[in-house]
Amino acid sequence: MRDAKTTLLRYSAAVLLLGSGTQAYAQAVAGTATAQDGDSLLVGATRVRLFGIDAPELDQTCQRDGTSWPCGEAARTQLAELVAGRQVECNGQGVDQHGRVLAICRAGREQLNQVMVEQGWALAYREFSDQYVPAELEARTRRLGIWTSTFALPGDHRMAKLPPVQRAAAPPTAPGVRHAAPERPGGCVIKGNRNRRGQWIYHLPGMPYYDQTRAEEIFCSEAAAQAAGYRRAIVRP
Repeated sequence: MRDAKTTLLRYSAAVLLLGSGTQAYAQAVAGTATAQDGDSLLVGATRVRLFGIDAPELDQTCQRDGTSWPCGEAARTQLAELVAGRQVECNGQGVDQHGRVLAICRAGREQLNQVMVEQGWALAYREFSDQYVPAELEARTRRLGIWTSTFALPGDHRMAKLPPVQRAAAPPTAPGVRHAAPERPGGCVIKGNRNRRGQWIYHLPGMPYYDQTRAEEIFCSEAAAQAAGYRRAIVRP
């Protein structure tokens, strides 16, 4: 009973936070859900991006036996079937560049991120996590979902849709994850910075160069920084 009350309080706090005028830094979101595409949901009134996976874009097609088929729509259909009529619970700490909560979600005992990759309807998003690589390799070996076809990586498909000027200026990796604002209170003091070499590095208070580092993103925990694709700065003796 105590665990249930604690969970309810956490969800309530997250809903209040998302409904406020401040930037969302949700720990948990829960409710009925609808699939927006193969890797994003609308949970109640909150937009959620499934962390660590990348599904075909909604307008993307794959090729099978010389014929194109709407694999992006098929991925959304699969996610829709997983959440239909079920309570969905999502846990995360950040938001992406589109303002969606970045999270790992469950419907009953099924982790949606994992199942979408296991069934071959999404790829492991390696830029941000290796968690789903084994599931991807298994789906690929078994030729499940989109692995029955040839297809462009979702990131390449997104890139191809950009105007040439934006395409040339785009970073070599997929779009990053933005967390709370630098002024955010409560001990959020970890600085995320992308250097000229394209490396995403975070710095803790007391580390060399912490004071000189310009914070492009601020994190409240090392786990949040790592989930966003940053690595810890190397401190040499």
